[in-house]
Amino acid sequence: MSFRVCASCGRDLPRSSYTANQYAMRIGVSRCAGCIHGHHADAPSAGQSDSGRYNISNTATFSQDALDYPFSEGAFRWVAKGTYTSGSREGQACVTKWFKSGVVYETDYFTLDIKAVEKALEIVNLFNELNIVSKSVKINVPDVWTFSEGTSREGQHTLCEPFIQNYQKFNSNTGWTDESMVWGSVMQALSHFSYHISGGQFVLCDLQGGVYQHEVVLSDPVILSRNRSYGVTDLGPDGISSFFSQHSCNHYCRSNWTKPSNPVRHFRPVAGTTMMRHTVPTRESRPNQTYYY
Repeated sequence: MSFRVCASCGRDLPRSSYTANQYAMRIGVSRCAGCIHGHHADAPSAGQSDSGRYNISNTATFSQDALDYPFSEGAFRWVAKGTYTSGSREGQACVTKWFKSGVVYETDYFTLDIKAVEKALEIVNLFNELNIVSKSVKINVPDVWTFSEGTSREGQHTLCEPFIQNYQKFNSNTGWTDESMVWGSVMQALSHFSYHISGGQFVLCDLQGGVYQHEVVLSDPVILSRNRSYGVTDLGPDGISSFFSQHSCNHYCRSNWTKPSNPVRHFRPVAGTTMMRHTVPTRESRPNQTYYY
């Protein structure tokens, strides 16, 4: 990983701590995002940020009952709960996410899912360095695993990541938001920050996860991009415009953060995740004891 000393704060920081424009400047001139985009009340973190929450394991077990009756589901994936059986997380809870019957873009989605998480990590690392709030924002980083031999889903690919307690949704990719609690406002500020820090190229949204004592942990983030390069949940420029048509800055946003001029609503704000590809073939009924997330 490439590091560089910020010309303002003197910290030796990774490339992800700089915007593309600042990193293109010569050493001794370039300034980190915390110095460029902070606020007079913000105290930049003294260390580098790694906002990922990882499996730290390569095996897990899932009961047949858990696979037959997933406890949750998304638009085109089932979610089952299991337990890690190796590594630092041995004995801890995890989840596995696999595609519903008939979904034909599984391979592409795995790639785009990981791509969205990587971009989200870049953005959240920069956000955490500003210390806008006293707690950290973390993102679950999934790995693509394969169900082992002798199981009912032998050979099938699946995503695995740590389990999140008290799961809730803070905003969606169409501009819907729940600011009934403080973290909802923080997440709106994070989405606004993502647009600003990327020069208007991206919006990190559809933020959902669980609030812990010292952090909030997110999963399944959506990236809205100018060229719709992040899959079916990336609503493109119209999605960016729609998001900001519903956004009202709160006290976690900064007055110098940019936002679109005259944003227009193109999508109805809904809590669920909206996709550009509207027909997703699935089973006619879902397993018992499952719910949407």
